[in-house]
Amino acid sequence: MAGGSLLGELDHEAMTCGLVTTAGTVSRTGVGGLTLGGGFGRLARRFGLALDNVKAVDLVTADGQLVHASVHENPDLFWGVRGGGGNFGVVTEFQFALHPMQRQVIAGNVVFPIARARELLGFYRDFSLHAPDELYTDCVISAVPGKDGVFVIQAVYSGTATQADTVLAPLHKLGTPIANTIRSKDYVDVQRAGDRTDPRTENAYGRSGFVDGFKAGLEAAIMDGFEPRPDRQTLLFFQHAGGAIGRVAPDATAFPHRRGTHNMLLRISWPLEQAGTQHARYGEDYWRSLQRFTDGWYTNEVSDESPDIVEGNYQANLKRLQALKNKHDPGNLFRLNANVRPTV
Repeated sequence: MAGGSLLGELDHEAMTCGLVTTAGTVSRTGVGGLTLGGGFGRLARRFGLALDNVKAVDLVTADGQLVHASVHENPDLFWGVRGGGGNFGVVTEFQFALHPMQRQVIAGNVVFPIARARELLGFYRDFSLHAPDELYTDCVISAVPGKDGVFVIQAVYSGTATQADTVLAPLHKLGTPIANTIRSKDYVDVQRAGDRTDPRTENAYGRSGFVDGFKAGLEAAIMDGFEPRPDRQTLLFFQHAGGAIGRVAPDATAFPHRRGTHNMLLRISWPLEQAGTQHARYGEDYWRSLQRFTDGWYTNEVSDESPDIVEGNYQANLKRLQALKNKHDPGNLFRLNANVRPTV
């Protein structure tokens, strides 16, 4: 795939041949940015992160050289681009491993009133932590202006169809939902379902962090701090990780966050014409109560963190990344990213 390709193109072309690879959750996302920083997706628990499926890359380095990197050629650079983001060059081509998979998956949402959120958060914890690799399940606690808040469990099961009923049975024992859209669906259509409208129509505050299981106190902190308001959207979201992602050593690639079972995300949004100081302050305070349960964050979601915090998020892989930066980009040409600063 060329570096400027979109994930939807990758999904479409691969699935035409009965093949897949992990490719995010929004089809309009660029292949390059997602893959270099990690690459979560609806198949990551089964096949690993997008970067775990990269077999080789071609990239242009800071001195204008076109370099091929793989396990056998420039292996140090191959290690670094898989999780080190765009710190070492511009990738012009990716070679991905592809996996056979049927086109139809069992997927959809089960929606409940937000009044059941405390109870259902405990259910989601157990359901997701004991899920087979073929099941990807997220949950969303959402309060939107003008609407009743909801608790949503999202599921995509890509395994053997005959096992789907057994795997998803716990969801159907939760009582009558507001809506249940779980059924057989085309995988490429599922991948497009998360495409958003233009985010520039609103202001937003967001933070995220990896959690390793649900430590004591996390669920209480979530529910005690969640405050719906009629003048903003408040959303807390868990993206399912674990599975094959966690069976890769933290130093096997530059991506160190292998222990996380979920990526926890907070997003507060409000209209452009509205002063947002109070909403951002609430988001900061709420996230402060949750951050103590996290261990690192997804570098593809870097925002206004300080350089020290950004580098610290690479954890034990930082020194090796700095050595690569010194070698391939000592002038820090590639710095508009989750930047690793050269030390020379």
